[in-house]
Parts: sequence; structure tokens; C-alpha cells
Amino acid sequence: MASTRDMTTGSPMRLILAFALPIAAGNLLQQLYNVVDALVIGRGEGVAALAAVSGSGWLDWTVLSVIMGFAQGFGIQIAQAFGAGDHGQVKRAAGQSILLSLVLVLLIGTLSQVFLSPILSLLQFPEETLSLTQTYLRIIFAAIPVIMGMNLLSGFLYGVGDSRTPLLALIGSTTMNILLDWLLVIVFPLSVTGAALATVASQCMSCGICLLAVCRLPIFHIGKQDLAPDRSMLARLLRLGTPIALQNFIISVGGLVLQRVVNGFGFLFMAGYNAAARLQGMLELFGTAIGNAMGTFAGQNYGAGNLKRVRQGLRQSAFLTVGIALLLTLIVFLFGQSLLSLFVQDDPAVVDAVMVYAVRFLRIMASGLFFLYLLFVYRSTLQGLGDTLIPMVSGMVEMAMRILCALLLPALIGEWGVYLAEIAAWSGAAILLIIGYYRRIHLLETASNHE
Repeated sequence: MASTRDMTTGSPMRLILAFALPIAAGNLLQQLYNVVDALVIGRGEGVAALAAVSGSGWLDWTVLSVIMGFAQGFGIQIAQAFGAGDHGQVKRAAGQSILLSLVLVLLIGTLSQVFLSPILSLLQFPEETLSLTQTYLRIIFAAIPVIMGMNLLSGFLYGVGDSRTPLLALIGSTTMNILLDWLLVIVFPLSVTGAALATVASQCMSCGICLLAVCRLPIFHIGKQDLAPDRSMLARLLRLGTPIALQNFIISVGGLVLQRVVNGFGFLFMAGYNAAARLQGMLELFGTAIGNAMGTFAGQNYGAGNLKRVRQGLRQSAFLTVGIALLLTLIVFLFGQSLLSLFVQDDPAVVDAVMVYAVRFLRIMASGLFFLYLLFVYRSTLQGLGDTLIPMVSGMVEMAMRILCALLLPALIGEWGVYLAEIAAWSGAAILLIIGYYRRIHLLETASNHE
């Protein structure tokens, strides 16, 4: 049953953890699906199919992250209005978000299909994977209306403090996805087409569950007047959502350049790198969950005018995430190779070559994980405080660091330059966000004291 949660009173850490744990559980389920997806494809179809699906990750993210960015920005307005106790403003923000989402679906859906083939050629995907990757992404991008709806509705629920319903949606969709993966890849060998269809079907289920939950909350019972175009609210939503969408897009551009460099090292390196990248989602899920919780916590308390409480929540969250990141790093060094060995089944010589690259990248990536966790917490807090500009600039820093390392370091230290690109990108962005947060909170407190 959908419900709201007021995060402006009570223990900050207890509230943040209570909000974050369902998100972490949902992320875990999502990553469990990704792992099972890779296992089914890699062991059922071989290294080429695994590389095709895994190698599509950055291009997939480039498109979908723009959708997620706008939806996240719209959710910030929901959280701030809810924290201020203005339920009429919540309804208005929801109605205008729906109008903007319809336009975005049409625009992004069309562009993604038109430019898919030229971009795949530009990225120099190996011949062994090119057609498979294109087939997979065409199906995924055809479901952009569902993906937009799912992220928009989840953002509405997060904004009013409900992280439980999105978890239930993920439980249902992940279960369905895993079953359909087995059915459409193993039983009916449809290869990457089956994997893509399974993903789309599960996203439809998740969207439907969130829609039912939103419809049951009186605070989202919007009327015709809420759907009538409101220039002021539309501008506010775009000011919040556009920088986050651009931030995600900018980060993705850096990832695409990195993917092109990875592809240039050959098929075996690409397969190993992308196999390790599949586990990255598992490593970062706690950071994203606590970051999302801090975004809602900061948004509601900013709306309520309680900046001291935002400081308290941020400080506790930062210590918590660093501790979790260090623990995960230890786990990777102890068990990472065993986990990676589950993904690949092919000729033994091929598997051995792929594993060498995969283990190296996974361990180096894990060593800088604490930078990524701090990045999540400080970025979400700034966004909750209404500052989406500094996070966007941090995305530019992340892109620049990733591109520079990917293009320059391999000439000096070979493949190790590609491995280090991720840590360089995370650390550069995290440092800027930390500085930006303290500047933002100081300005807000100064303005509050002068009122």
C-alpha cells in the first residue's frame, strides 16, 4: 500500500536508512537481474553475445539517463512542495511533469532510433558484436515511453517519502525478467532479442505497479486545472530537470569515448572489461540508495527551512557510505575473481584471456569506490537543495577526466590507462561536488539569517 513519509522530523540517520534500505533492496534486485542476464547470455550464447549486450551499456545509459535526469528533477519539486506542506503545489508539479514527459518521450524516442546505427559505427564496435548490439538497443529504445513513465512515477513516490512501492515494483519486474530471460534465451533461443524483450516486458510491469500506487494517493489526484499548461511551473521543472539530464548526458559522452577506446583494444579486452563493468552496478547500489535518500531528505528539509538538519543528515550519510565502500573493496579483492568466472563460458583459451582483463579492471575500480559513494551523496544533496548546476558541472569534470585518461594514458601505460579512467573521473567530480555543497549551504544559511 502506497504511503508518504515526512522526513522533516525524527532521527536523520534512522529516516535516511529507512528510506534507503528499500531502494538498496530494489537496486540489488535490479543488479541481480543484470547478473542473471549476463549469466544466461554469456553461458547460453557465448562471449560474443555477452560482449554485445554488455558493450551496449554506455549507449543505453546515454539515452535512458537523460530520461532519468528529467524525472529526477521533477521529483525534486515534488519533494520540496511536500516538505513545505503545499499539497496543491504537489498536484500542480505532477500535472506539469506529465505534460513535459509526453514531449520528451516523442523527442528522445525518435532521435534514439534515427541515430543508433551511425553512432554504433562511430564507436567502432567489433564486427562480431555490431549487429547483435543494434538489435538489442532498437528493442530497448522502442520502450522509451514505458521507461519514462516508470521513472516519472517512481520520482513522484520518492518525493513524498515512499521508497517501498518502487521496491515492490522491482521485486515483481525482476522476477518476471529472470523467468523471461530463461524462457526466451535458453528454452526459445532468441539470443539478444529474447533478452531485450524480457527487459521491456518487466519494465511494463514495474511501470504498472507504480501507476497503481500513485493513483491511490490522494495527494496525486490531479484535476484538469493541474494539467493546463503553467509557464511558471514548467519553467521551474525544466530548471531542475534539464541540468540533471545534461549532467547524465555529459557523463555518458565520456563513457562512450571510453567504450570506443575499449573496443579498439580488441574483442577479448572488450569482453573482459564489460564483464567486470557488469559487476559495477552491484558495487555501487548502496551508494546510489543512500544518495537517493539524501536527495529526498535534503529536498523536504529545504522546503521546511531546516538547513541545520540537512547538514546533520549529510555528515552522517558521508561517513556511512565511505565505510560501506571500503568493506566492498575488501570483498572484491577476496572474491572478485570467483564472481567473474560465473559469467563466461567459451573456449578455455578465450575464457582465460578474458578473465585476466576482467579481474584487473574490477580490482582497480573497487579501489576507488569510496570516491563514487561520496559523489552520489553530495550530488543528490545539492540537487535536493535546488542546485542542479554544480552537479551538471561535475558531470563535465567527470567526462573530461574520463576522456583525457582514456585518450592519453593508454599511450603511456597501455590498458592500465583505461582501467584508471573510472577512478580519475569519480575523484574529480567528487571533489568539485564537496566544495560546491559547502558553498551552497553557506549561501543558503547566510540568506536565511538575513531574513
